[in-house]
Parts: sequence; C-alpha cells; structure tokens
Amino acid sequence: MEITRRKFIGKSAVAVLVAGTMARGKVFGANDRIRVCTIGFNGQGRSHINDILEMKSAAEYVALCDVDSEVLERGAKIVETAQGKRPKLYKDIREALQDKEIDAVTIATPNHWHSLASIWACQAGKDVYVEKPMSHNIYEGRQVVAAAKKYGKIVHHGTQSRANGTLVRDMKLIHDGFIGKIVESRGYVYKNGNRGSIGNGKPGPVPANLDWKLWQGPSRDREFMINTERKKPGLFVHYDWHYFWQYGNGEIGNQGVHQMDIACWGHNRGLPVKVFSSGGRFGLDDAGQTPNTQATTFTYPDGSILTFQVRNLGSFPEAEAGNCGNSFFGTKGYYVVDRGFFSYKETKKDKSIGHEAIPLPADLPKPDKDGKWEHFFRAIRSRKTEDMAVSTLDAHESCVHCHLGNISYRVGRSLEFDPKTEKFKDNEANAMSKREYRAGFEVPQLA
Repeated sequence: MEITRRKFIGKSAVAVLVAGTMARGKVFGANDRIRVCTIGFNGQGRSHINDILEMKSAAEYVALCDVDSEVLERGAKIVETAQGKRPKLYKDIREALQDKEIDAVTIATPNHWHSLASIWACQAGKDVYVEKPMSHNIYEGRQVVAAAKKYGKIVHHGTQSRANGTLVRDMKLIHDGFIGKIVESRGYVYKNGNRGSIGNGKPGPVPANLDWKLWQGPSRDREFMINTERKKPGLFVHYDWHYFWQYGNGEIGNQGVHQMDIACWGHNRGLPVKVFSSGGRFGLDDAGQTPNTQATTFTYPDGSILTFQVRNLGSFPEAEAGNCGNSFFGTKGYYVVDRGFFSYKETKKDKSIGHEAIPLPADLPKPDKDGKWEHFFRAIRSRKTEDMAVSTLDAHESCVHCHLGNISYRVGRSLEFDPKTEKFKDNEANAMSKREYRAGFEVPQLA
C-alpha cells in the first residue's frame, strides 16, 4: 500500500519509518559507492558536503535536505558542479528518509534535532553520521545508543579526535599506565575572538525561505525572533541557537564537546558520581542564556577528578596548548595533547619542580592516517562497529558529561549522579534530563 505524505508526516511517522528496518544493512561491493544525503548544512554541514565530494570512490551525493530553501539551493549547486548531476532536494527530513536510494545520512542540524533525526534515520534503514553533540539531553543520547543497536545501524559521532592516529596511540599508552594512574584529567575551551555579543531580539516575521515549524522540530513552539542589532535572518538562525537552552547546549556542548570527548577518553572512568559547575554569562549585553565562563568538576567512584573550563571572556590561549586543549596528570608524569608526554622531576637542591620529556618506546606502531569519513564509510561496508573511530556509547557518555555540567550550572549546586541509571538524586535536576516534545516529534523511548 502506498504511504501518503500526510500519513507519513502525521503522528504515525515513527511506525512508518520502522517499516524500513527489515534490512539490517546493505552489502556493498568493492566498487559500490555509498549514496549519501546531508541533512542541515548551513554551517558544519557544508564541510560534510565538501569532504564527501572529495571521496569520489567511496561515496556520492544523491540528495540534500534543509528547511531553508536558500541554503538548500546553494548546496545543490555545489553538488551539481562537483558531480555533474543535481541531487534530489528535500525540505522535510521525513520525506528524505523515505528515499530508498539513500544509504546513509549525515546530520548537521541544530542540536535539538540531532537525536530524533538519528533515530528516525536508523528506523528508516539508514546509517548515520551525526554532528556533536549527539544529543540535546541525557535521555535522548541513551535512546540513540539503543536505536543503533536495535536496528543494526552504524551511528558515528562528529567528535573526530578519536580518528587521530597519534592520539589513538598515545591514549593506549595512557591506559596502559605509561604515566602511572591518572588522578586528574583536564579540558578547556577558550574562544574569546569569535564569541562576542549575539545581540537582542523581538518577535518578527519569519523569512520566506525558512520553514520555522520544521526548524523547531522536537522543540516546543515559540515565536520567531528577529535580531534587532545584527544583520542576521533571526536571533536564533543561523548559529546563535547554540546559546539558548531550548535549542543548544552552550559552549561546553559546542566546541567544548570535542575537548570533553578527549578528556573522557583519556580519563577512562565512564560516568561520574558527582558534578559541580558554576560560572555566568559575563560582559555581554545580549539575549544569550548559556554561560561564557564555566568551571566544572566531575568526581568518579575512585576519587579521581576531571575538570573542564569554558573561558570565552577575559582569557588567553594557554601557553602549553593553544585555545582549546587537554592534559592528563598521572602518578608518574603528565600528557598534553599535541605536545606529548612529560615527567615531573624534583631537584634535591631547591625542591623546585621542572619537567623533562619521557622517551616513547622504540617499538610503537605508526599512527593510522585515516580520518573520520574513512572510518565511517569503512564501518558501513564492514558492518563492524569497531571500524568506527568512536563508539555510539562512548559518544553518548562524553555528551552526558556536557549535559551534567549544564544541569549543575542551571540548578546552582553540586549534584550526585548514578552512572548505572543515569539519574540524579535530585528531582529538579532529573527534570532537566529530558524535555517536553511537540506532538509528532517525540524522541521515542527505546531503552
């Protein structure tokens, strides 16, 4: 029976999508190209398009999807120029996911769409590359993990550091005890240069090229806001949605999730049992809600800690590692991302602390040079999750750290957390672990 657009877009959308899950994954021949659609590409999604277009032997674009008709047309011209064929264009993700010619989707929508888009894609039989953070809240991320498993799909996360061969090698050394037991891990983000005022807004007309209802997706309806101080389509579009709790996760969930993922990777303790975060949105007379200065401490069952800082105001790049970085402190030495391993040395004369490089073992393997897209397409072909650079579960746990920090910041106190149930011992905090969804756009409970 043919499924009409009205039936698909209605409340039965999830049931319709599930119909596409009978096949657990197409088997690709050596010369078959994976057929791709990118969903949402005004910003980061453009890099998806440019990168994948260069991988001519691995993949090809058959479709694009965006709720902004002007963005959609710009993307179509880029693909047509590169491939010599115009891709199919979709405004509504639900219609794109019905297209049987699409094997995989890449998702670079605003954060509040990430999880639902990923789950719908899995249910429709598509493999997924989803930008960071994978989820807008704790509940959603757990459902994405469950969807990948239930429907047998590849769900690869956009924190690409785990595709860095040198980091893969060095993290294994850290996990093997090269600098002793890690007692503290640290990450930070400094983005003062391009994180100024986003301006203020007031209710106004929606641009003719933008479907505001679809843009909001799982979020509850609110008025479109024009920007009264900046020449932008609106207060939230494009990009500045990052700084509103309804759509984004602030800096800790924007650039910060990259460094958080590295911190969690090296610390290797899973989820914490306690979190405390404080800060504020300082020096900016604008409508933004999320902090531009935020310090967060996570505590684990063994007493070790992970600290994370957002410093987008009145700060400077750190001498040791630039404007975004990570370091790990062990009982025998420490490691700084992009600088390598060091050991502490206490002199007998003045008890001062110095450092010297720790020589790496001579028999270390050469780092793998494959990047995130190579890992993604390899996993699609092999159907092996271990071919991904980062597992869906590891991605979820890194995102949970960002959500924990934001929830502690918003309630204004230290919180105890149960890693097994992914629940707080605090009702107000638990209420922030999930959101109210618009009818027809609910993130389904799969776990």
